[in-house]
Amino acid sequence: MVRMSGVGVSSGRAAGPLVRVAEPLPDPPTTPTPADPDSEATRIRPAAEAVANHLFTRAAGAGSAGRTILETTAAMAMDPALISRAEQQVTEQALPAARAVLEAADTFADALREAGGYLSERIRDVRDVRDRIIAELLGVAPPGVPALEGPSVLLARDLAPADTADLDPELVLALVTEEGGPTSHTAILARSLGIPAVVAVRGILSVDNAVAAVVDGEAGTVEVSDRPVRIEAAEHVTDRAWNGIGTTADGMRVSVLANVGSVTDTQTAVEAAAQGVGLFRTEFCYLAASDEPDVDTQRSAYAEVLTAFTGKPVVVRTLDAGADKPLPFLDSGTEPNPALGVRGVRVSFERTAMLERQLEAIAAAAADSGAEVAVMAPMISTVSEAIWFVERARAAGIRRAGVMVEVPAAALSIREILGAVDFVSIGTNDLAQYVFAADRTLGALAELNDPWQPALLRMIATIGHAGEELGKPVGVCGEAAADPLLARVLVGLGVTSLSMVAASVPAVGSALAGHSLAVYRQAAEEALAAPDPARAREAVHAVLG
Repeated sequence: MVRMSGVGVSSGRAAGPLVRVAEPLPDPPTTPTPADPDSEATRIRPAAEAVANHLFTRAAGAGSAGRTILETTAAMAMDPALISRAEQQVTEQALPAARAVLEAADTFADALREAGGYLSERIRDVRDVRDRIIAELLGVAPPGVPALEGPSVLLARDLAPADTADLDPELVLALVTEEGGPTSHTAILARSLGIPAVVAVRGILSVDNAVAAVVDGEAGTVEVSDRPVRIEAAEHVTDRAWNGIGTTADGMRVSVLANVGSVTDTQTAVEAAAQGVGLFRTEFCYLAASDEPDVDTQRSAYAEVLTAFTGKPVVVRTLDAGADKPLPFLDSGTEPNPALGVRGVRVSFERTAMLERQLEAIAAAAADSGAEVAVMAPMISTVSEAIWFVERARAAGIRRAGVMVEVPAAALSIREILGAVDFVSIGTNDLAQYVFAADRTLGALAELNDPWQPALLRMIATIGHAGEELGKPVGVCGEAAADPLLARVLVGLGVTSLSMVAASVPAVGSALAGHSLAVYRQAAEEALAAPDPARAREAVHAVLG
């Protein structure tokens, strides 16, 4: 066997035959020139509609998480701007329809790449939609996961969200990709389905005669074999093992919460018996709006989500937008490095009235729903910024106000910040990329964004210990919280609440009850002392078994 390493993003161990996901279609040629460009252009919209209809059909039979992704991809296929641009390429440049779709989509992808940050993570989605429309125009099968004849390990360069959205966990034993990173759609969905996954396994597609693999999602290793191996499926934690109360074996309470960003996410969180919401992303209310939604519109949208959590805690993040997450009505302009630009709470400094209207809507929705609502601001860097936000939340009548710790400067000022707020929540996805100066969307840098990196854990420990000493809650709402093993380390570092994709709630919640807080503190000390993520995992396994 050939042993290879990547970044484990969904825990579990599985083994079985390898099935390769087909590579994208070759670029369609620029010739022949269509005899009737106007007629050729009319082929594009029906092809896009056919792709969207197929995705909507798949969505109808998928679970809630998969359904959301498939419906979003279907909407992208019908994007009027994409279709119009492609039609224009045909009529003005006399390109064949398939080539026009390629060039139009690549223009959008280039713009997303230049924007960087959150938006660059959507490039894979655009290319997936592009390839599906091109395949429809050419009358060939679209790239993607082939029909599986039995339990298999899927191997791909990368997987689009629509590829993984309706995977059958009874047939898909594990996912392995050469590219991708810890915060990709593939990683998130693999965790939600309970499928082991390892990404950023560089060079794995070049291994000759690979017919089977053994995948360890916790260790981040893949053993590739040129001979068949015994089929082994990962063990799954059932919902019955989770009683809905997060606690260690010695009775310390740890809130096990869900991340939500839509009504669909809310339903999944309720089904998973989440104790509340640790991250309510409010961007859904703004994304399709050409103008800022008024207070009543926001109030109604937020209340629809909050009502499901009457009497339970919900932490609402105020608008996280900027040049890296542009909104039509913000006119953020072009920035050379959007991930380091005017984003998150920094937008509110320039548009304070917009923040005040959102806070008014959140306060009203909280009253309508009966949920125990708190608010937090994203991208806080200084103590004065934290004080500024808390003052406005209090003025809106919101009793509990906190901030996200995503910027290293905030972690270095954590004691002063905790003195000004009611709680903090660590966004490990952004914090990792800022700590390591490593774009989280680049597969080549995926190891640096591994949440098991000891340097990142040491920063979390600084925050957690400050929270313990000052008596202030410290949460984690990044994808790190969705790993049952790492979640217990985080508790040992002083974290008091964990918020994650809803489908991970049962596994994390039940895992917490396995040991006492003292054991988790011991495991955390071992992880902090490790030289790299792999040995941090090994050290924690040695303590927790």
